[in-house]
Amino acid sequence: MEKKLYRSTQNKMIAGVCSGLAEYINIDPTIIRVIWALIGLTGTGLIAYLVCALIIPEKPSNIIDA
Repeated sequence: MEKKLYRSTQNKMIAGVCSGLAEYINIDPTIIRVIWALIGLTGTGLIAYLVCALIIPEKPSNIIDA
């Protein structure tokens, strides 16, 4: 089965970008959130997060986590 990147609908804090990325690469979402927060301090991370929240589709409800 092909892996696809989606924003998480269940384990989200703001838009589900970090938890969706964590599901995609199979690691703990907290690690992604900490890294993104550190990058966000530069200002670039905030813009990147907003772009990702707009571009990455939300996970459809008919897809079951493995």
